[in-house]
Amino acid sequence: MLFNSYEFIFLFLPITFFVYFYLNSKRLTEASKGFLVASSLFFYSWWNVVYLPLILASMLFNYLLGASLTKESQHKKVSKKQLLSMGIVANVALIGYFKYSDFFIDNLNKALGSDMALLHLALPLAISFFTFQQIAYLVDSFRGETKEYDFLNYALFVTFFP
Repeated sequence: MLFNSYEFIFLFLPITFFVYFYLNSKRLTEASKGFLVASSLFFYSWWNVVYLPLILASMLFNYLLGASLTKESQHKKVSKKQLLSMGIVANVALIGYFKYSDFFIDNLNKALGSDMALLHLALPLAISFFTFQQIAYLVDSFRGETKEYDFLNYALFVTFFP
């Protein structure tokens, strides 16, 4: 669904707008946030529902990692800096896989004279946006600058790109 499509302008946006403000008028702020998250995920998956588990898994991974970066524990096997590094590497690897896997396979084929098949992956919608946003969250958690530890607020922070 494109921002300039009839589905978005005449159905999705008015319904989302009306329901969100209706829930807020009834002082159901948690329900309104949940509705916005569900609406954003619906919008995200409209193009290709196959990528919905990708954004959900990414959100869960980064939320749990960010929460562990904010905890002060004395019996950690892994330091906060190592956790942050692991999170950044995992997020950049996710983008790299979707954006550059065919590039590396093609160059490997040319360099070695091999004939490995290209993956022809479609780039998931807004993968760079939500991934870099989550990296920023991890860095803020590492620095102790995050004050919200609620998954609903975090999910809204990540998914509300429309």
